Amino acid sequence: MTSSVGAAAKACNVSSTSLSVNPDCLATNVYEIDPFCDARWDALTHTDPRASVFHTVNWLRALQTTYGYEPLVVTTCPPGATLTNGLVFCRVESWLTGRRFVSLPFADHCEPLVSDSAELQNLLLHMRQRVDADKWKYIEIRAVDCRPGSQTGLSPSATYNFHRLDLRKNAHELFHGFHKNCIQRKIRRAEREKLRYEEGTSENLLQKFYELLIIARRRQRLPAQPLAWFRGLIAAFGEDLKIRVATKDGVPVASIVTLTHKKSMVYKYGCSDARFHRLGGVAFLFWNAIQDGRDKGCEEFEMGRSDNSDVGLITFKERWGAARTELRYWTYPQRPPLNLSGRQMAILRRLIPHMPTSALKIAGNLFYRHVG
Repeated sequence: MTSSVGAAAKACNVSSTSLSVNPDCLATNVYEIDPFCDARWDALTHTDPRASVFHTVNWLRALQTTYGYEPLVVTTCPPGATLTNGLVFCRVESWLTGRRFVSLPFADHCEPLVSDSAELQNLLLHMRQRVDADKWKYIEIRAVDCRPGSQTGLSPSATYNFHRLDLRKNAHELFHGFHKNCIQRKIRRAEREKLRYEEGTSENLLQKFYELLIIARRRQRLPAQPLAWFRGLIAAFGEDLKIRVATKDGVPVASIVTLTHKKSMVYKYGCSDARFHRLGGVAFLFWNAIQDGRDKGCEEFEMGRSDNSDVGLITFKERWGAARTELRYWTYPQRPPLNLSGRQMAILRRLIPHMPTSALKIAGNLFYRHVG
């Protein structure tokens, strides 16, 4: 690595810690770097096959811009060396839900970029030491493939289903892999209804999406994410983000937001107006996004996480032919999966259906800052 990288690392206030652990564990220097000013992190997210859209500087920038979360990366690679591993966190500091390190807020998953269990153990032991020494509430990682060793002290706090659709087929094969009655017929219905398809990042499309999001989140008894969050994502991702909207006679009926990184297209947000579900708008948008991803050379279409209890959502994803894997969240010390108490959530969900739209937006602005 060139000396300029080493200089940049020093400018970013790289720190190192030598871990003292029990004799059965490895001990090595662990360095903390700022992913915004150390170009090695951006390079790693473009070369490591495990790096997802959520590892990127774009995602981190949107989190910082909207919610003020500050990121850090821990690595065993010293300043000036090529970055070959890293574990990225955001510092979430909330008077309501506590001070914690999360990898990463609002990301479905964020795999540690490590070569082996020894690297993972050293990085997690460093973060455990930070939590204990500085009295943070906990650390959390969200992983599909890795399993922290018992020495780290991390334990499972929540388990979800995670679905991915293989796009390495032609359009005909993909379409005929969909459930005939529940997916194929809905796509054909949308075509017969002559739904209009729009995509892009214009303010007009953002407003159509957000109006549908308010409708859908009210139906789900949850506040809508802040409009500023979606503006932050658009600013950070540019052409790698698309808002896709289906309209019928000028009325928006469904919308989804997708993100693209390397060989993956990620479905991240979706919403619809229940009055028009019979028109097949959601299926129509998914099919357009899948074809777009395949045409761009993407090899997979991520359909996101699902609660184990949400049988309807799991069934919907599997009717597209998506493969299911287990997604597990790990914390130290052990914490319940919800950041807000059941009582607080119950009160909020009772109030939401009766809130005017303006109040619902304010609730979202206040709520999401604390639950990342």
